[in-house]
Amino acid sequence: MDMNDLTRRLGGGSPRVAFGADYNPEQWPMEVWKHDVELMREAGVNLVSLGIFSWALLEPEEGRYEFGWLDEVMDLLHENGIAVDLANASASPPPWFTVKYPDSAPVSADGVRQTHGSRQAFAACSPDYRRAAAALTTAIAEHYSDHPALAMWHVHNEYGCHNQPDFGPHAERGFRAWLQARYETLDALNDAWGTAFWSQHYYDWSEIMPPRRSGTHVNPSQQLDFARFSSDSLLECFEAEAAIIRAHSDKPVTTNFMGLNMGLHAPIDYWRWAKSMDIVSNDHYLIAEDHRNHQDLALTADLTRGWADNEPWLLMEHSTSAVNWQPRNIAKSPGQMLRNSFQHLARGADGILFFQWRASRAGAEKYHSGMLPHAGRDTKVWREVVELGASLEKVSEAAGSRVVASAALVFDTDARWGAELDSHPSIEAQPVRELREWHDALYRAGITTDLRQSTDDLSAYQLVVAPMLYLVTDDGAANLRRYVEGGGTLVLTHFSGIVDEHDRIIMDPINGGGYPGAFRELLGIEIEEFFPLRAGEAVVLTAGSGARWSELGRTTTAEVISRYEAGPTSGSPAVTRNVAGAGIAYYVGTAPDPAALAALLPQVFADAGLEAAAHASEFPDLEVVTRASGEGSWVFAINHGDAEARLGVNGSELLSGTPTGGALAIPAGGIAVVRLSA
Repeated sequence: MDMNDLTRRLGGGSPRVAFGADYNPEQWPMEVWKHDVELMREAGVNLVSLGIFSWALLEPEEGRYEFGWLDEVMDLLHENGIAVDLANASASPPPWFTVKYPDSAPVSADGVRQTHGSRQAFAACSPDYRRAAAALTTAIAEHYSDHPALAMWHVHNEYGCHNQPDFGPHAERGFRAWLQARYETLDALNDAWGTAFWSQHYYDWSEIMPPRRSGTHVNPSQQLDFARFSSDSLLECFEAEAAIIRAHSDKPVTTNFMGLNMGLHAPIDYWRWAKSMDIVSNDHYLIAEDHRNHQDLALTADLTRGWADNEPWLLMEHSTSAVNWQPRNIAKSPGQMLRNSFQHLARGADGILFFQWRASRAGAEKYHSGMLPHAGRDTKVWREVVELGASLEKVSEAAGSRVVASAALVFDTDARWGAELDSHPSIEAQPVRELREWHDALYRAGITTDLRQSTDDLSAYQLVVAPMLYLVTDDGAANLRRYVEGGGTLVLTHFSGIVDEHDRIIMDPINGGGYPGAFRELLGIEIEEFFPLRAGEAVVLTAGSGARWSELGRTTTAEVISRYEAGPTSGSPAVTRNVAGAGIAYYVGTAPDPAALAALLPQVFADAGLEAAAHASEFPDLEVVTRASGEGSWVFAINHGDAEARLGVNGSELLSGTPTGGALAIPAGGIAVVRLSA
């Protein structure tokens, strides 16, 4: 079963966008529950996540389970036509567990063991935790697998958010076993890790430790493998619990990912994880002080769609207004929550859920907004929640369709992890920032982008941009070369193709040739030295300027589009274009300012056979995305500006129920969804 099955179930056979929230009835007296369900019906809620942090109440002591209160809630929801995404509650062991099994708690890089008092106080490799989580999952799956309210399963919650990486003894043993499976011999590991440097050669597996705090920089290859291991150890936990559930139930299984702005530091390779999901789910929260946080939302939604392989996905959590964990938790302006929700919908989500249903009265998240705020129904938030529920109902016919994209951005997890390691040429070499800047440039041009891995089939895209692909495998490099030689247009940026999968420089120790080792021939360039810029410094280019980075090099077969005109790299190529087979490969050796990038994109688009969207220059704050299926096509338009925007489109606008007559006006801060005329 997948997202399409879920939306058809919610609609009684016809697609219906999922709408709801995390519901935590255990935080409230029983007399509140009936009132909650009445309000859910008023708002149009059709799906709630239940039991996510309920372990302590479901298992008050080891092996004794109490399901009575949860039975009542499940029955009440079913009686009122509200489906349940039921959690197995393994995300946060209760205090009795860590008291009974103290070595199950995670350990920091400095050797400090954590304890209970917040959440996720467990070590992923702890055998006691894995055994207890499996027992709890079995009890819940056996008890609820046939309950009529059950629509899907929610394993754990935001894996790795607070307890990874773990550097404790369980992780130490697990890491060694993982390394033995990966390398088989110590000779292979020593070669991959470059242990000849700093006298690090290993002669016995027992000598290898997690990369705990040391005197200075720990072996970067070791750090990279530990990130991979940490992701895999958590995936083992998910897959073990999911297998138990699937043995008892045919309902879809998911866990909630953490996007980019939340999950940047979590050691999770979501590309790898997504293969184990029946439905890909994601959590997203705006960074309130980011003035272009709607573009960050678009990027994260595009990335989630990439993890889902362009299938519909589920927005498991976002906020109706303020969150509780940022330095300044700024409330959303009127209409912003509606726009946020429809952005996710436009970019592939078929479900819009929030954390949480009712704003909490106590605890660390009591200032986190809910669908039902502390002030109750006579509020901006509640009125907008009811409006959103009605609006989603009107556009549910688009559920199951796919986003139409003509360009792709490459974002490999290993490349991100590798580029973020220490002792690099510049702290400014930040792959997520580079990704966002290129996504933003395409967003401003009205170009919808998919996000893919370097090893994915890219042949369907007219344009592929790989921002800061620092680490690349032989397969990834060969795939990008095939894409270009087959007629594609590729843009690679600085600090790309530098190291292999083990974080070793790609080079010829006899003949040299310089950077970027994996792509020198494809790009027709040779870079001999990096010249990172000082904080706030810019370098003058033939057109515009560049920030953060510059390079000294030369072309071999490429033509120069722009050069550095000052400083130690003066005269070196900054932007190049190279013909390779039937395609074109561009190289951008700095971070161009908006003017330089604006001057470059038309040439790139011309080579790719793309055009900027017609509305992009006149209405830069209008976001337009198309979803399509065999049943039709739908254009989503979201106006983030403070003035009316217009769009040439012919069809029926679903929210108002009126034909567009070939032209559509979208008011300031407004949204529209148009079913295109056949």
